[in-house]
Amino acid sequence: MSNEKQVDSGRRILLAGTCAAGGAVAVGTAAALVSTFQPSERAKAAGAPVEVDIAGMAVGEQRTVEWRGKPVWIIRRSPEMIESLKKTDADVADPKSERKPDELTPEYARNEYRSIKPEYLVAVGICSHLGCSPSSRFAAGAQPNLPDNWAGGFLCPCHGSTFDLAGRVFKNKPAPDNLQVPRHMFASDTKLVIGKDEKGEA
Repeated sequence: MSNEKQVDSGRRILLAGTCAAGGAVAVGTAAALVSTFQPSERAKAAGAPVEVDIAGMAVGEQRTVEWRGKPVWIIRRSPEMIESLKKTDADVADPKSERKPDELTPEYARNEYRSIKPEYLVAVGICSHLGCSPSSRFAAGAQPNLPDNWAGGFLCPCHGSTFDLAGRVFKNKPAPDNLQVPRHMFASDTKLVIGKDEKGEA
C-alpha cells in the first residue's frame, strides 16, 4: 500500500514538472511569435512610415523626428513666416522646386510653401551640400553670419548655406538644392504620417 502511494507521488511530481516545462516552452514560443508581428529595428531603419502626433504644436514650434535614420523637421509656421516666403521668392535658387523634383519634392509640395498645408513645413534637416544639419534661425533681422534683410529660415554651420522658411536654398551658396521634402500625408488634423502618402510608401 505504501509502495503504491510512493509511485503515485512520484508520478504526480513528474507530471507537474513536465507540465511546468511545457508551459514555459509554450509561453516562450507565443512571445517569439507575437514579436514577429512587430516591425523590426531593421524594418524601421529601412524606411517604415512614422506617425507623429502634432496636436498642441504651438505656432513657431519645431519638432524633430527620425525617419530612415534622418532628422525630419515639422514646423508650424506663423502667418508672418508664411508671408515671408513672398519676400524670399526672388532670392532663392529654385523657388518652384523644379530641380530633381522626384527626388526632393513630391508633386503636392511643389509650391511656394513646399507643403500640403501652408501652416506646416515637413523637411529632412540635412543640407544638400555635404550632409550637415542646418540650425534654425527663425528670428528676422540682422544677426551674425546672416544678411541684414534676413526674413527667417535655416543656416548651415558647416559652409554657410542658407535656406528660407520653406527649405529653399538661397542663390550663390554651396548647397546645390533645396532641403528634401519627404513623402507625407495628414491622416487627420492631428496625425501626420512621414514616409507615406496617398500613392504609397516612399
